[in-house]
Amino acid sequence: MKIAVLGSGAMGSVFGGLLAEHEQNVVLIDTWKQHIDAINKNGLHLEGIGGDRFISVKGVSSADEIKDHVDLVIVFVKSPFTESALKGALHIIGEDTMVMTLQNGLGNAEKIAEIAGSGRTIVGITNNGATLIEPGRVRHAGLGETVISPFDGKISQRINEIAQIFTEAGLPTRVSDEVTVLVWDKLMVNVGINALTAVLRVPNGYLVEHASSDKLLEYAVKEAEKVCKAKGIQLRHDPVQHCRDVARATAANYSSMYQDVAKKRITEIDYINGAVVNEGRKMGIPTPVNETLVLLIKAIEEGY
Repeated sequence: MKIAVLGSGAMGSVFGGLLAEHEQNVVLIDTWKQHIDAINKNGLHLEGIGGDRFISVKGVSSADEIKDHVDLVIVFVKSPFTESALKGALHIIGEDTMVMTLQNGLGNAEKIAEIAGSGRTIVGITNNGATLIEPGRVRHAGLGETVISPFDGKISQRINEIAQIFTEAGLPTRVSDEVTVLVWDKLMVNVGINALTAVLRVPNGYLVEHASSDKLLEYAVKEAEKVCKAKGIQLRHDPVQHCRDVARATAANYSSMYQDVAKKRITEIDYINGAVVNEGRKMGIPTPVNETLVLLIKAIEEGY
């Protein structure tokens, strides 16, 4: 299968690298030229789960360098750049191309469906953890299930084939028809972990090892749960316990928002905790903890 990974930072590199290692035709797309140059020169240096090795995979700094249609585009760019990144890659999306979002936050699937079409859009969540150590070098820090769902609710042979390919590559994946529940389940985890680890500058596991940070996690997630219930969404897990479980399972991992703040990059705060605040306002539900986390992250960004 010809696969383009749009946004090949930590998680994009893990998925692209493992798929390339298992004989899929993969190209990594990322605007960070140093990262792409290192991959093209030495191979992708992948460590952590699965061992320390170099994987031969092609990298490009722009989708313009790809001339043909691909079978699957996996979108991993930061949420603020979803629309512009996908529009810049339209020439590689053919009639039979599927476009999958495995991004954090709310709203990405809707943007992709508007551009690529709802019938070609796949919504996914993944509980894998990854850290970008240096250009060309990524640590696969946590292995978890990936769940994918057709945006239009119609499960096809194609999406089942994609799940099988991912699973065979060492990325256990299953297909579900619960799009909205999937996205909110993942949002709950991000709400409890991402902003807190970025503010405190700690790995995920720290949050559940200390009483004060664990309580903040609980407060943030419970606010999001109230919003979710008001919208009539039935979650699959106890959201607070599930968030704690993920924090423990990825204890050594540094969240994507922590990594963004450490590198002075724009974060996805508006699409995670900010999304909870916005949805809460629409429904008259106060979300003071999430609003405080949004303001703290924005204050950090303003200080760059």
